[in-house]
Amino acid sequence: MKKKIIFVLFVVLLTSCREDVMIFSPEKEQRGHAQNTKYAGFYLLNEGNMGMNKSTLDFYDYSTAMYSRNIFAEANPTVPKELGDVGNDIQIYGSRLYAVINCSNKIEVMDAKTCKKIGQVDIPNCRYIRFDKQYAYVTSYAGPVEINPNYEQIGYVAKFDTATLEIVDRCLVGYQPDELVIANDKIYVANSGGYRVPNYDNTVSVIDLNTFKEQKRIEVAVNLHRVRMDNHGQLWVASRGDYYEVPSKLYCIDTQTDEVVDSVAIAVSNMDIVGDSLYACATEWSYIESQWNLIYGIVNTQTHEIVSSNFITDGTEQKITKPYGIKVNPETREIYVTDAKTYVDPGTLYCFSPEGKKLWEVQTGDIPAHIVFLEK
Repeated sequence: MKKKIIFVLFVVLLTSCREDVMIFSPEKEQRGHAQNTKYAGFYLLNEGNMGMNKSTLDFYDYSTAMYSRNIFAEANPTVPKELGDVGNDIQIYGSRLYAVINCSNKIEVMDAKTCKKIGQVDIPNCRYIRFDKQYAYVTSYAGPVEINPNYEQIGYVAKFDTATLEIVDRCLVGYQPDELVIANDKIYVANSGGYRVPNYDNTVSVIDLNTFKEQKRIEVAVNLHRVRMDNHGQLWVASRGDYYEVPSKLYCIDTQTDEVVDSVAIAVSNMDIVGDSLYACATEWSYIESQWNLIYGIVNTQTHEIVSSNFITDGTEQKITKPYGIKVNPETREIYVTDAKTYVDPGTLYCFSPEGKKLWEVQTGDIPAHIVFLEK
C-alpha cells in the first residue's frame, strides 16, 4: 500500500477511470553483467494500483544478468487474478517464498525457486510478515480501507504455522500496525494509525514472543511505519510525520531498556541496514509547501550521524521521480532503488555501485517496492 493514505485513495479514484491499463506479459531482458555470488538472484514485488489486481512478481538472475517480469503469472497460469491487489511485502523463509497481498487479504505461499503456488493464508488487510522457528507473524489492520479519525478497529499480529499454514493465534496491538521486527524473544510492531488521520497512533508495541502477549507500548512519534534492527541491539523506527507541521524522522530504541534513546533528522519512506550503514530513501510530501522532498541518505548506526545526504553520486537522482523501495546487497553492497513514478504506470528499478554510480536500470511493473534475495 502506498505511504500516504489520503494520496492513495485519490490515486485509486484516478486509476479507476483509466482505460489504457498496461499489464506486463512475461518478458525477459539482460541488464548488467553476470556475477558469481552467494545469491541466485532477487525477487521484486510490484505493489500494483489499488483496486486493479495488478500486483506482479519479477526476478533478477545474477548468473545470467537476466531480468524477468511477471513470473508468478507464468508459473501459475491457472490462478485467477494472478497475485492480486496490492503486494505489500515479500520474504523468504526456508524453501518458501511469502508474498503479502494487502487488499486481497491473503499471503501467497510459493516455492522459493520455482514460484509455484503452494497455498495461501487468509488475513484481512495484511501488511508485513516476519518469522521465528516454525511460525510466521503478520501485521493486520483488521478492518476495511477507510479514512476516519474515529476509526475504532485496532490491529493485531497474526501467528500461523508455516508447515500447516493454519492460523494458531493473534495478539491485539495498536491502530494500523505496519512493519515488525523479531529480536531478543520479543516482537516490535510499529503502529501507524494511518487511517485515523489526524489522530495517528504513536507507539511501538512490544510482544513477548513466548507468551504472545503484548507487554507494553513505547511512545515514539506519530504515524510510524518502518522498523529495522542493527548490529548493536538498537531498533530503528521511522515516522512518516503528519505531512504538515511534524516532519518524517528516524528514531532509535535501545532494545535492552525498550526506551527511545536518540533521533536523527532525516526523512524515511523506506530503509535498509547493511553493516553499520542505514540506507534511507524518502518521498516526503508537505501540504504546507505543496511539494515532494526526495531523500537519499546514509546514517551510521554506531554514531547516529548522517554520513551522506545523497548516496547517488552521478546525478541519476535527477531522473528518479518517486523513490519508493530500497535494498542493498549484503555481499556486493550494490544499492537498488525503485522509482514508482506516477503510481499508475510502470516503474523503474535502478542498480547502483557501492560508490553510487548507476550500473543499470530496467522497467518494472506498477509501483516496484519490495526486494528479497534468494540464496543458492
